[in-house]
Amino acid sequence: MKQKFEAIIKYIISGGNGDELFAKINIPCEFRTEEDENASVARNLNAAFLVLLSGESHSLYNDALHYMENFGSHPSWEKTVCFYNEGIRLISSEISNRCYDSRAFEKELNDLYLWVDRGGGEEAVEKLRRVFFPEGVLLNEDRENSIRELRKKRKIDITSLNPSAITNPAKEILFSSNILVTVPSASKGIEGLPVSLSLKKMLEEVVKEDQIYWYDHPVPVGVPPGNNEVLYGLEGLDRAVGFEKERGTISREDRVICVLSVSVTHKGLQGIVKEYIEDELKKEKNIRHLEVYVFTEADTVRMIEDVIIPAAGRYSGAKEYGPVYEVIGVDGEYGRHYSFLKAVSAFWQVLVDPQIRGTFKIDLDQVFPQKELVAESGASAFEHLMTPLWGAEGVDSDGNDVELGMIAGALVNQKDIDKGLFTPDVCFPEGGTEADEIIFFSKLPQALSTEAEMMTRYTGDEYDGKESCIHRIHVTGGTNGITINALRKHRPFTPTFIGRAEDQAYILSVLFEGGRKLRYVHKDGLIMRHDKEAFAAEAVRAAASGKLIGDYIRTLMFSYYAEALPWPIEEIKDAIDPFTGCFVSKIPLTVVYLRFSLKLAFLLNQGTKEKDSEGLEFGLSGIRRLYEIIQKTRTNSLVEQFNNEKKGWDLFYDALDNTESGIKKGDPFALELKEKAAAIIDNCRINF
Repeated sequence: MKQKFEAIIKYIISGGNGDELFAKINIPCEFRTEEDENASVARNLNAAFLVLLSGESHSLYNDALHYMENFGSHPSWEKTVCFYNEGIRLISSEISNRCYDSRAFEKELNDLYLWVDRGGGEEAVEKLRRVFFPEGVLLNEDRENSIRELRKKRKIDITSLNPSAITNPAKEILFSSNILVTVPSASKGIEGLPVSLSLKKMLEEVVKEDQIYWYDHPVPVGVPPGNNEVLYGLEGLDRAVGFEKERGTISREDRVICVLSVSVTHKGLQGIVKEYIEDELKKEKNIRHLEVYVFTEADTVRMIEDVIIPAAGRYSGAKEYGPVYEVIGVDGEYGRHYSFLKAVSAFWQVLVDPQIRGTFKIDLDQVFPQKELVAESGASAFEHLMTPLWGAEGVDSDGNDVELGMIAGALVNQKDIDKGLFTPDVCFPEGGTEADEIIFFSKLPQALSTEAEMMTRYTGDEYDGKESCIHRIHVTGGTNGITINALRKHRPFTPTFIGRAEDQAYILSVLFEGGRKLRYVHKDGLIMRHDKEAFAAEAVRAAASGKLIGDYIRTLMFSYYAEALPWPIEEIKDAIDPFTGCFVSKIPLTVVYLRFSLKLAFLLNQGTKEKDSEGLEFGLSGIRRLYEIIQKTRTNSLVEQFNNEKKGWDLFYDALDNTESGIKKGDPFALELKEKAAAIIDNCRINF
């Protein structure tokens, strides 16, 4: 099969034998060895990789091999050459193994080869995607039927609504969000920042460090208030609470608790970030209805060492606490702070306020459009959260008993809200297809899932929100919640190695666990307005290339994570397709290497110095991050890591369960832990 795969790659990179679809792809023309600027070398090495992947029959094979060998010992390009050479070896092995393991895949690859050998032509996208991206095949052809079928798959027949639904969100729900902080942009400098002199001096050292974590659009230290996502989101939540008071949903004296985690992109920011965030929030004069608590990594360590470890040692006799330190915290990949923001609500219920019964996460670039919610959905944000669907029980389309202990809403883009509250934030893509999108195009299943899952309304006989509803797999990082009863019973978590789509990874840890399966209920009308382009457009643009690289990493991590779970991969894929599941690939290394190299080829062939510079930065950053992840996943067992993290969370929840029992019995040790927890929480409170 090796030669057949090589022929397919040769067809793609050579412009598809003149097929209009491949008009922007002609890799041999990008292999110009006489050009020696950094961007040109990066372009040539990338082109050489694709030529070598096409096999010895390619006319430029020997030239590409020689060029790669020449730069293999160059101090500036050695790592790049290693990345590409390793890719050729890994892809060959992956394709061979997949053909051996799957007759169906072998047949699809052979059919594609025969089509290429005949000259290609019609239906190129569909033919190629059958091998590289089968989840995207045919999704564009019969959209309405695909939407109906996905809704049927997600249907829940309700056996009992929650008899004790939330009645006062202000007192019973702990709201949460994450703050992502990075260094000031290089173009802005440090000298003119509106921060203290001591902070400036520390920042001068931090900016010299390598970045260790990448987030979609982190807040740069010193950003103007009008572009500060933290202030924007808190002001929006505060206005929403004020609206609820005017509407009479909650009393005028109620204050809503909002817990914020703070994660940083550079290690040196850990010692700066709390002072900076506190200073920024204390300047805020418009927040009147919230109690805000900010947790840094140092605060989570105090939680572990002052409360969790003593409780585990006293009540369970535990002696090994490494897994707890690994899973509980806010720095690191997205998965770590996401799980913490859910778990802290259980800590709060046991040790601070037993009235708290649920937690609901928002993103700070989102706000509740209360007037539109009432006008178009008939309920305010808090009224939606009082639904008896949240915590209901039912039976899914496969006959499994389910507990709808989690809740998920939807988003509408700010620019689209005038069209109506129920306007999808992701629409089916129109227009041409780029080279890398032939290999992988998640916008298609994302649009389908958005329409089928997020836009479902309980207005008809089939889905009425009383006897039937749908459950969700595709959820967003904000606009979702979980009852603390379900949290403590099922103990879901996102592993710390998940750096993207942490929200969708959360349910995977317990996907088929237990007799009654935990699921998200879709709450129609629970919609937040997504405003990121309105106030953080610069931050979004600055993080665009990092986000795309994170998307590649997502394919690797989701594919390997799904294999590490204790259930058959076929059942997992069937449950989470089309959108979440499209990142679980049968050939993840092949897909990621091809996506990256075809995208880089496009970026480095735009013909301007500025575009070359952007492409070079994307290439070098991508190779560094991808190579690190590839090496890590090849040497570390995700099965072992998943099980280790599960032990950490079990220790955490067992400690809380035992402490709660001790408090009820009046155990002095448990009561002392409660006092220590109160001190930690009080230290995290922001006094406006």
